[in-house]
Amino acid sequence: MSERLFSVQAVADHLGLHVRTVRTYVRDGRLPAVRIGKQYRVTQGDLERFTGRPVPEIDPGAAPETGPGAAHRAHADVSSIVELDGVDRELADRLSTLLTAAARTRLPGEERVRVETVHDPARGRMKVIVVGGLADTARMLEYIEGVVGS
Repeated sequence: MSERLFSVQAVADHLGLHVRTVRTYVRDGRLPAVRIGKQYRVTQGDLERFTGRPVPEIDPGAAPETGPGAAHRAHADVSSIVELDGVDRELADRLSTLLTAAARTRLPGEERVRVETVHDPARGRMKVIVVGGLADTARMLEYIEGVVGS
């Protein structure tokens, strides 16, 4: 039985990341991938090692919520940019992996949280961008605080 292969786009969608972020992980060697033609493919095993969690079935055809009142429910999203100073490569990798895994771990019915991270090793700075619901964004901010302390 062959191992499942995922496109960079499928990995990005699954993790709630931008496709450029996943490509950067691949180019930096943080996420192993094989090149087939002009495109990268990530094996299920490599994706599971990267996130530290099993990969459930990826359903690209998941339908949005429907039914009476679905379009009329109140909803709030939060966009947060966190700037961190004094961040070395090891801490940046640890924080990025934690947030990526946490963003893709959600209970049925919870919305996806998007997390983007950028690390500037020359300046020891890191930016974390979180976009999602109120509770999920608060959870991500607590993770950041837990790792970097205050």
